Amino acid sequence: MGFVSSDSRPHIIRGAVSLPEGELMWRFSRSSGPGGQHVNTSDSQVELRFDLAATEALPAVWKERALERLAGRLTGGVLTVRASEHRSQWRNRETAAVRMAALLAEATAPPPKARRATRIPRGINERRLREKKQRGDTKRGRSGRWD
Repeated sequence: MGFVSSDSRPHIIRGAVSLPEGELMWRFSRSSGPGGQHVNTSDSQVELRFDLAATEALPAVWKERALERLAGRLTGGVLTVRASEHRSQWRNRETAAVRMAALLAEATAPPPKARRATRIPRGINERRLREKKQRGDTKRGRSGRWD
């Protein structure tokens, strides 16, 4: 059972890659917590599932990265997101889809560039030590000793 929002724009993960509507599995249930009579009859909580292990929608490198980074959140290769903060099912669907796209975007991002260690220039280090010495002298001059 797929869902396309009323403005039918796909939820973009990154670049030209978006969440494949055909591979999203939706489940609806009653939200917990307070509410009026309406809350007892409407299935407004949304559970969105995406089979990350079986998908062909992501480039192989991204898929590998995501499987590694989201290993703790996966259940049998399936990524699950729940949304129940809104009273309407439609808004919870939108929230769940956006949350799923954001999770996948973060998990498929390339690793940060390695930091290259650089030496501090001698002049800067000397200036820092000179200023520290000056500050220490200033503070020593404030003490109540009269030698």
